[in-house]
Amino acid sequence: MPGHKRRYSVRFPPGRVKKIMQKDAEVGRIAMAVPVLISRALEMFLKALLTKTFLITQSKLSTVVSVAHMRQCIESERLFHFLLELLDQMSTAQKKDPKNMSIWPLFRSSHEIPVKKKTEPTEKAPRQSLDSFNDDYDSSEPELVICL
Repeated sequence: MPGHKRRYSVRFPPGRVKKIMQKDAEVGRIAMAVPVLISRALEMFLKALLTKTFLITQSKLSTVVSVAHMRQCIESERLFHFLLELLDQMSTAQKKDPKNMSIWPLFRSSHEIPVKKKTEPTEKAPRQSLDSFNDDYDSSEPELVICL
């Protein structure tokens, strides 16, 4: 049907992606499929980054994903090396703000969410290394949820 709009199952709204793209003066007209493709690519990128960071967090026997874990992931994975410049900018910003009075530490300290720990120790499965990371989705694994 010509007047019927399609609904795509993407987590980042294509309309918002299109608005962000159109803020660039060099971008002209955008085909309908482009924001949907970029939204899906963004989902896949974030899933890879957060999954590998989570594996590093698990290997450190931690329950909270920290900036240090994200830094280690970015430095160890060649795919994410383009983010190294951003890490350098973050470290210089922290040097300029010695009291660490940015909004995120304030938000985090006042809204800390406790993590439930297992009460009964069970037999642990061997941990998966980053080298043997498999992109195949297993239905028994929890789904990664990304919120805007």
